[in-house]
Amino acid sequence: MNVLHFINAFFSDSAHWHGYDGIPHRLLEHVQYSLMALAIAAAIGLPVGLVTGHTGRGGTTLALIATAARALPSFGLLVLMFVLLGLGMLPVMIPLVVLAIPPILVTTYEAVRTVEPAPVDAARGMGMTEPRILFQVELPVALPLILSGLRSAAIQIVSTATIAAYVSLGGLGRYIVDGLYQRNYEKVVGGATLVAVLALITLGLFWAAARAAVSPGVRRS
Repeated sequence: MNVLHFINAFFSDSAHWHGYDGIPHRLLEHVQYSLMALAIAAAIGLPVGLVTGHTGRGGTTLALIATAARALPSFGLLVLMFVLLGLGMLPVMIPLVVLAIPPILVTTYEAVRTVEPAPVDAARGMGMTEPRILFQVELPVALPLILSGLRSAAIQIVSTATIAAYVSLGGLGRYIVDGLYQRNYEKVVGGATLVAVLALITLGLFWAAARAAVSPGVRRS
């Protein structure tokens, strides 16, 4: 009941809905950090995963890289980057991108590698080039699994972007960090609730994207 009381008190306080420290502003900051990190991770992970999945080469190396990246603690990496680079966006982006690349990279690789060989062989027999085979034959079939990797990365980023507050940036983590410092548990619980809700919204958006982008035939298979 205390948690519900804290949630109700946080969201019913009008002071939390206005100004620089208001929920709309902090939510916008959090979304900006998350989108930036996801875009960078996707720009790295998707091309590498698509090419290695299509050629079938480098799977072992990708698994090793993904395992090593997953073993890195995000907060520890943030502290290290802060010591090396100082304040700014870069020390926050590096651990978020490192966190997000493995699920995108590995899932994309596996998605392309598990495409049935029959349509691929047929496309080669018709004289299609390798890039056309990748984007016109393999990618549409692999898209559901690729989107699941992006979804997993996005949710991890949204949940972890709270670390930005530890290096004096904004986002929803500001409520958690400031609330702990001030012993204001209403603010801590409110911030955690907002992060959880944003993660659920992210999940719903990717579900909608999959419904819109994936062919019905592929969804049924």
